[in-house]
Amino acid sequence: MNIKLIGMVLLAIAVSLVAAGCTDVGSSGKANASPVKATWITAEVSADQVSIPLSFVEENTNVHFKVNTDSGEIAVMAYRFNDEIFVRSNVCPPCNSIGFSLDKDTLVCDSCGTVFDAAEGTGIGGGCVSFPKESIPYTVSDGNIVMKLDDVVTAHEKTVEIS
Repeated sequence: MNIKLIGMVLLAIAVSLVAAGCTDVGSSGKANASPVKATWITAEVSADQVSIPLSFVEENTNVHFKVNTDSGEIAVMAYRFNDEIFVRSNVCPPCNSIGFSLDKDTLVCDSCGTVFDAAEGTGIGGGCVSFPKESIPYTVSDGNIVMKLDDVVTAHEKTVEIS
């Protein structure tokens, strides 16, 4: 009887280890499900600066937000990839969509499926590869990701130009 009990305990341990090995747990302690759809957040715009809480990106991995400018509303994305934060223009001009999922090391347009390199923003495959996602420079201050409004506009303008 003790042999059966020991066998069952060993089996339970083995199953637990296999199950634990099947979950990809990242440095945040959360399972890294892929693809990660973007979560809408609200940016704060004050004079010539745009800011979002760093914690929103850390907690959600992939976020997007809109910024009102003199030339209209601009969509922006921020995401965590390889322990780095990236901020980019969030538009796919040919298919007229906003929104990208983070799928391992790529950004995938939620509308047309065009794939972009997450680290560089360059097109890899699909119908809209000629519209790389331009990077937006930022600083981190008091727990916020802070961008200049002019840099947001410039990145958007470069993204909508065919390359």
